[in-house]
Amino acid sequence: MMDRAAVFVDAGYLFAQGSAAISGQKQKRTDLVLDEAAVRAELVDVVRQTCGLPLLRIYWYDGAPTFRGPTAEHTRIANSPDMKLRLGYVNGAGEQKGVDAMIVTDMIELARNGAMSDAVLLSGDEDIRIGVQVAQTFGVRVHLLGIHPSRGSQGPLLLQEADTTTEWDATTIGRFLSMPQPASATAPAPHTVRPPPTPGGAAATPTASILQHVTLQFVGGLSALDLASIETYWAANNNRGVPPEFDRQLLKLAAQTLGSPLDDAERPFVRQTFHKEVKARLATAASTPAAGSAAAPAGA
Repeated sequence: MMDRAAVFVDAGYLFAQGSAAISGQKQKRTDLVLDEAAVRAELVDVVRQTCGLPLLRIYWYDGAPTFRGPTAEHTRIANSPDMKLRLGYVNGAGEQKGVDAMIVTDMIELARNGAMSDAVLLSGDEDIRIGVQVAQTFGVRVHLLGIHPSRGSQGPLLLQEADTTTEWDATTIGRFLSMPQPASATAPAPHTVRPPPTPGGAAATPTASILQHVTLQFVGGLSALDLASIETYWAANNNRGVPPEFDRQLLKLAAQTLGSPLDDAERPFVRQTFHKEVKARLATAASTPAAGSAAAPAGA
């Protein structure tokens, strides 16, 4: 058996209980921002303190929207060192499916193959208990990591099965999970009645200036992490589309500003404007030399 530790992260548990820890109640995923490098560092630290062993890798389990596929966040995680993305799906009711089965299967197979001697499990679902039990029959020690108060967020039988238990408090969660204020738009008064689309599309309607203003404000409020996330998403999707989590926020904001849902001409107009403005911000960032480094030659 290899003297290495593998980490198994139930992202649904992390976001639900993590957001409750830092805000007092569970928040929507679209309102949360995850720093992948920071959460990786915290997980590696748990391995060091709990097991004192080298890391095999971090397995990250999450659900992807059925009709939209992986999000920009998923793409970032998949490209992060030592992290293995494993996706189930989210059904029409917003329920995550298939994740528990993947965690159990991976835990048992790694134990059976002698690929790990210890497992760190961040989850609260009692359905994973069978994976813990079987892994232990192969000699694997299982360390259950919870989020305060773990006694209220993790199944009692799962807690009993673990070899050790520990928990993250709100301070630790705050190092990698945050709730930034959504971008706001200072737009003209909402319009509830709009003319039908013209051959020129939304750009030729009186609402174009409002939609453009909303989109510019939204893009202007994106963080450096958001921009990096979008750039990674585009690299994996042939430079096409708006990442689902940003698309939902932007269209919702635009509709709220106009006072009614966007029509078939306005939605593509907003998305095209988003794409153009994000590209402009990325180009500006790329052309700005980092502190202490030489400026790029003209035309590079």
